[in-house]
Amino acid sequence: MHCPFCRHPDSRVVDSRTTDDGTAIRRRRQCPDCARRFTTIETASLMVIKRSGVTEPFSRNKVIAGVRKACQGRPVTEDALAKLGQRVEEAVRATGSAELSTHDVGLAILGPLQELDLVAYLRFASVYRAFDSLDDFEAAIAELREQREQGAPAQGCGTEGEAGGPAAPVPVPATAAD
Repeated sequence: MHCPFCRHPDSRVVDSRTTDDGTAIRRRRQCPDCARRFTTIETASLMVIKRSGVTEPFSRNKVIAGVRKACQGRPVTEDALAKLGQRVEEAVRATGSAELSTHDVGLAILGPLQELDLVAYLRFASVYRAFDSLDDFEAAIAELREQREQGAPAQGCGTEGEAGGPAAPVPVPATAAD
């Protein structure tokens, strides 16, 4: 690491710490030549391959922005969106792959989004699972009902009580066939 002050080609690490979210390492360094200190931040790169073939760095903010669109008009807090973004980033990094497709990222969003809000989940799933007809929506709703009947945890709506407890359950919308 070159010193940013005197351009000396070496430096000594004085202190290392992980960042608050655990995705990077902050290192305090000192130049052996001029004795000045500076900070570096190291992150592991994770690239996303877009449909056009272009690659770009993974962005938690893009995940949150996409989910925010699906949650439009739903009782989902910004804090809940931030937590979802962190969970998705942790999940895609845990794959160990340096490159993922946008489709893989979208699929990684589905699980946490289903726990957050069922309506937003169906909106988002309709894109990433490429729903073509009403039958696709009905099948997804039937799958959600089956999970609920099998004792799967109740799905939240993304808002937490003042005590920080779990979110209240959201009922699955009824269809005309019910």
